[in-house]
Amino acid sequence: MSQQTNQSWGGRFSEPTDAFVEQFTASVNFDRRLFHHDIRGSIAHATMLARVGVLTLDERDAIIQGLGEIEREIEEGAFPWSVALEDVHMNIEARLTEKIGITGKKLHTGRSRNDQIATDIRLYLRDEIDAIDAELARLRDGLIELATREADTIMPGFTHLQTAQPVTFGHHLLAWQEMVARDHERLRDCRKRVNVMPLGAAALAGTTYPIDRHVTAELLGFERPAENSLDAVSDRDFAIEFAALASLLLMHLSRMSEELVLWTSAQFDFIDLPDRFCTGSSIMPQKKNPDVPELVRGKSGRVYGHLMSLLTLMKSQPLAYNKDNQEDKEPLFDTLDTVKGCLRAFADMIPAIEAKADSMYEAARRGFSTATDLADYLVRAGVAFRDAHEIVGQSVAYGIEQGKDLSEMTLEELRQFSDAIGEDVFEVLTLEGSVAARNHIGGTAPDQVRAAAQRARDALSALMEERA
Repeated sequence: MSQQTNQSWGGRFSEPTDAFVEQFTASVNFDRRLFHHDIRGSIAHATMLARVGVLTLDERDAIIQGLGEIEREIEEGAFPWSVALEDVHMNIEARLTEKIGITGKKLHTGRSRNDQIATDIRLYLRDEIDAIDAELARLRDGLIELATREADTIMPGFTHLQTAQPVTFGHHLLAWQEMVARDHERLRDCRKRVNVMPLGAAALAGTTYPIDRHVTAELLGFERPAENSLDAVSDRDFAIEFAALASLLLMHLSRMSEELVLWTSAQFDFIDLPDRFCTGSSIMPQKKNPDVPELVRGKSGRVYGHLMSLLTLMKSQPLAYNKDNQEDKEPLFDTLDTVKGCLRAFADMIPAIEAKADSMYEAARRGFSTATDLADYLVRAGVAFRDAHEIVGQSVAYGIEQGKDLSEMTLEELRQFSDAIGEDVFEVLTLEGSVAARNHIGGTAPDQVRAAAQRARDALSALMEERA
């Protein structure tokens, strides 16, 4: 066994670790990304130990200076990472001891790698949540801006992917914004439970040293110390909660992606995506493939898989810490990387969407999208709804036979199905009349879309001010 490993935990062992086992159990190849947060936690811990008299001020200062030098070494790519030292914690501690001598070994007083890693992950996840928060705000801002711009643009609304009723493109975009707004709220709520400090729980039972966990929590910006030492080191529900909200977010982005893919096709031709968000074909020169939304759609399954991985990881673990928990980092890290990448792509892409208003309008004219408006017209004229439904159904059947939309029929053609139909019927059969009639909160009328967009913008601004 190497001398480095003996410094960590080898005193009880009489033979070295098998070379394969050393590689198999090490986590430094992926947990080294936590180095900023590990050093930050160690500086806070040393500061607290000095405040309660466990370390002298000179020892504290030597530790903090040494950790700062190590951080710069890592940033510059000059740090000697060692698999033999297993993880980010022992690599940094061993290097600190090399730099400042026996004082470096005193840093671990009153803590364990169990509470240290739980703290590092929470610090890291908290920072990543804040980065995601900013990207979500950017995406929402882009959706609101585009919705405002397209408040009057008429398109078909669909159910079962069949033309249902005319809506405005702005209204459709604000539906997306509502989805993402709920994801944003979930992210903020998740952060509250992430922002609890495990440090001081030590291995599982706390420590006999006179530590002050409130001081450390304040130094690290945590809301409070964790209440129970067993729970603090062993549970990863905060990571699972993040993976769950990430799955919901990616589900929403995937739904949006599906529509973007459909809308860019020649069959729909509703929108155009700038070339920078698309790729071509190696064999078909005419192709312009919407690869960004397609890839985001595909990455949703990746995030779902990480959620199931984390749930399965925790489901049979007894209290307290178990080595199983080393497997929490890679799915969490990849979920974070995936979410940030997808959000950045969407936040960049959404404001650059160009609506093809003529194509959308023409599509809304097909498929008898104002049929419900005609039924409502008949009901207002005194016809029972079920009778009105049948009358409109007969009108649609006639239109299919004649190749005419309802708005293209003459008054005489319409009146053959009901004499309750008058000349004013064309006011409701036009697409403009149909969307304008939905003039209530949550409706698709252009004035309502603009008002909803302003409310969404105000809500987003308030949320971001709250964070600041």
